[in-house]
Amino acid sequence: MKLILRLLVSAIMVVVLANILPGVYVGGFLEAIVLAVVLALLNMFVKPILIVFTLPVTIISFGLFLLVINALIILLADSLVSGFRVDGFWYALIFSLLLSILQAITFKLAEKDQA
Repeated sequence: MKLILRLLVSAIMVVVLANILPGVYVGGFLEAIVLAVVLALLNMFVKPILIVFTLPVTIISFGLFLLVINALIILLADSLVSGFRVDGFWYALIFSLLLSILQAITFKLAEKDQA
């Protein structure tokens, strides 16, 4: 149940960010749910592989290269989900930053409420 709730909250955040950012488009709430599931799967399976392959660059950049990896994950999701579109790398980077910040704040507050 907790996973479904997290996916729904993430989908709401995707819709909100798509309405705020000019270079990010989502077709509707159903596409946002699909995007949230795809992003969760990509972050679970693809992101660790990318981190391992780019470990030297990530260490040299003091972890800032992880922002690039997040943007690449968003661009990959763009190619996989038909109702979602991002107009370039910089919008993907901004979208991933804002989505990560919103998720961290929201899920931390939800965790605090349950305790």
